[in-house]
Amino acid sequence: MLVAQFFRSGITVSAAFAAALTCSAGETAEKAPQLPFLSPIFGDDMVLQRGKPNRFWGWANPGEKIRVEIEGKAANGIAASDGRWSVAVDVPPVGGPYVVRIHGPQDAYLHNVLVGDVWLCGGQSNMYLGVGATNDGEEEIKTADHPDLRLYMVARRTAYSRAEVPVGSWKVCKPATLGVGGAGGFSAVAYYFARKVQREIHLPIGLVEDCVGGSPAESWMSAASLSGMGELEPQNAAIETLRSKGAPAYGSFLMHWLDEYDPGAKGDTWGDPSLDDGGWKIVDVPGGFLELGVEASPSVCWFRREFTLPDRVPDGDARVFLGSIEKMDTTYINGRWIGASSWVENPRAYHIPPGVLRPGRNLIALRVFKVKPGDGFLAKPDVLRIELGDGSLVALAGKWRGVVSVDARPPHRLPMDFENYATMPTVFYHGMIEPLAPLAITGVIWYQGEANAARPLQYRKLLPGLIADWRSLFQQGDIPFYIVSLPAFMHRRNEPGDDGWAEVREAQALAARSVPNAGLAVTIDTGDADNIHPREKKVVGERLALCALAGNYHVDVTCSGPTFVSAEPVPGGLKLHFSNAAGGLFMRGQDLDAFSVAGPDRKWRWADAHISGDTVIVSSSSVPRPVAARYAWEANPAATLFNGAGLPAAPFRTDDWPFSDSG
Repeated sequence: MLVAQFFRSGITVSAAFAAALTCSAGETAEKAPQLPFLSPIFGDDMVLQRGKPNRFWGWANPGEKIRVEIEGKAANGIAASDGRWSVAVDVPPVGGPYVVRIHGPQDAYLHNVLVGDVWLCGGQSNMYLGVGATNDGEEEIKTADHPDLRLYMVARRTAYSRAEVPVGSWKVCKPATLGVGGAGGFSAVAYYFARKVQREIHLPIGLVEDCVGGSPAESWMSAASLSGMGELEPQNAAIETLRSKGAPAYGSFLMHWLDEYDPGAKGDTWGDPSLDDGGWKIVDVPGGFLELGVEASPSVCWFRREFTLPDRVPDGDARVFLGSIEKMDTTYINGRWIGASSWVENPRAYHIPPGVLRPGRNLIALRVFKVKPGDGFLAKPDVLRIELGDGSLVALAGKWRGVVSVDARPPHRLPMDFENYATMPTVFYHGMIEPLAPLAITGVIWYQGEANAARPLQYRKLLPGLIADWRSLFQQGDIPFYIVSLPAFMHRRNEPGDDGWAEVREAQALAARSVPNAGLAVTIDTGDADNIHPREKKVVGERLALCALAGNYHVDVTCSGPTFVSAEPVPGGLKLHFSNAAGGLFMRGQDLDAFSVAGPDRKWRWADAHISGDTVIVSSSSVPRPVAARYAWEANPAATLFNGAGLPAAPFRTDDWPFSDSG
């Protein structure tokens, strides 16, 4: 993952993303629920998709008869040999509320059901970020009484083969439901998308939030669709081996590697206070790896230290601070798992649950998997501490007991990746997408790409493949698929050139142009240089809504900013032609920035630019004969070119030169 790019001076990361990267293996491998008579994707307060048959399903004994009835519409089915039954029934007119009746070996009644449009909302943490964690979100939640908007949040789950039953329930959108859930409640992007569509179309909308922070695109795809990508074949083969062995569905190769090689993780872990560590070596922390003889090599080491608390442990929130650690830590206090992270740049600050600390003797244990030469502890000694509820501190730097658990120097096998959170191919497709199919839906909105920014050329194949995968799974033709082009992030560059973040945006734009019934919401004028989770989500949702209003609902609205069409040589420069210049081209700001040009030597220089009708003319005194131009070609460009509808131009390049450092 491209975490190195996430951290330059001052960059911060929201709690939603940090939480995604500090999960435990036990939290990522959910237990499969028993197969119910009716799949829990159906329930009270749901929205059924208008304009097409809606398929209901569940499980019964083979051969048992099932009947589904809705407002005079009815259909019958029989449970197959594997017990699954499936019944497709026409739905009544838009509106409601209706009651759905399902009769069989059991009877199920769904109340307060509406008929309208259902949108599947996928991606990673910026789709997951809730309304309450965004600008003016708390005020929005207070007035969010929208009875015709219904919400379903799919619980996070990884799986190595198809999971049959999703975890979640339908809610009517109101203050008590919109703000409930991790990271500020229900997806802000999805909510603002639906509210704008409803203001124009006036029909019930159901939103199914199905996203996980830090997840790459391949995690949401089937093994079949990934089979043509040779670079992912080893991962697919390894997953198949784990599946055939019945291994826990961690979603992380690293966790399986630790299970296999770390004796300290087997049975009662070496975090157990009753363990006799008298034979361990006395070492200094920070430090320890030199004394244990593994400073220069990959290794897994355990460290333990006792500390004493007063007879009355102070009330209030307690946390343990360990600073940044290379590469992964797992932290226990009194035998209780407290936290884990493989994100090197993320300073560890774990909440200690109530009841873990106790008067008198306590024990903290750390497992550290160090990959690079040097010390795994990167913080200064005074950073390592426990902060009690009353603000008093327990210093942790100093003498610990340590032992080498795994000496992983060659030829010892290393894991296929070094992330302890779920990034494996297919695991969310199996765990969170397949259980929903073939739910009748209108289409998909998608906000993802950050986790693939280190592999932008590969993303050109992944994103169209993912769209094809989902359309094939839901069996409803070329349903709309609207993509968020990544917003601005990280600090601006002094010189133009290649940029992985820009290349991901290009892959997103290519998918929107080449895949039928797809669209792109450009957000380059939004974002936060210092936070990968910008708080301004209303504009993102509303630009997705413009795509849907124009592409799916056929409303006469402008949904795109200026789009590059062609480049024409002019004396000393290039004339750039655009489509979608509704109302003309406009400059926002004092200068038309973010344009660059290059000559035959392919060296990029910032360009002077000015608008001429529906074109932009670019030139540079440093490039006498420009042959190529780029606009907004960096992670955080100055977005200055707009059309009369107030929509920004999409980043583009006129060249097709290979990138120097990506893919």
